[in-house]
Amino acid sequence: MTEHMGSTVRALRTQRGLSVRALAATLGLSPATISAIENDKVGVTVERLHALAAALEATVERLLQPAPRPTEPATTADEDWRSFATLELDPALDAALRLFVQHGFAATTMREIAATAGLSVAGIYHHYESKHRLLEAGLDLTMSELDWRVRAARDEGGTAAQQFARMVEALALFHAHRPDLAFIGASEMRSFHGDAAVRIRQQRNELQYLIDARAEAAIADGTFTTPNPRPALRAISTMCTSLPQWFRPDGELSTAQIAHEFARLSLGMLGARVPVAPWT
Repeated sequence: MTEHMGSTVRALRTQRGLSVRALAATLGLSPATISAIENDKVGVTVERLHALAAALEATVERLLQPAPRPTEPATTADEDWRSFATLELDPALDAALRLFVQHGFAATTMREIAATAGLSVAGIYHHYESKHRLLEAGLDLTMSELDWRVRAARDEGGTAAQQFARMVEALALFHAHRPDLAFIGASEMRSFHGDAAVRIRQQRNELQYLIDARAEAAIADGTFTTPNPRPALRAISTMCTSLPQWFRPDGELSTAQIAHEFARLSLGMLGARVPVAPWT
């Protein structure tokens, strides 16, 4: 196996909407083995390489290429960006993310993660070389899902303003449906270091620039009238990322209703000159 093929396997699995367990079942392997492959902890035979390619609907050559940049589309036309299935994570990552939300990254120990996951500490290290790598895996999952959902939402719109409104809706839906991932993404950036910090900040910036570009296009065509969109655009993003702190799906508004309301508010914040029907 070439170095870092695991990240490509993980990216393709996420794009296909497959859980670790689902891919493992397809290949007749254990979820732990899939996690080890994705973290470059085990070698892959030629036979298994071809089996992975078939299961991921990719070519062997694609598996041997670097993982796609976050700027590339990561979804297929039949995936619904408004639909959120329950995430099925490997036990170590699932336990780590829950503990990071409850206690914070710095206060969580690998021993606590192992105990919560029902694994030994050595078993955790077999799949993830460090606690930092677990945090990085969680943020990779977050950014990959956000990227394809926001792009799919954009591509569904007709005008630039409609595209922008859908992108805000997608951003709000993610933060309402995936509060744990969203909370960690907002609260633990300070815990990243090295290349991971640079890469994830770049991914976050690229996502913001995608949304900014549609707002700027709507300003150019005269639909949005604000002379200085930057403060409003940052406020809109902050409005969406704050949802995990207060939103409850059993409250007065449903997740769909709050996402629609945020999209409506965002149009007003940018001075929409004419009524925009973003959901038609």
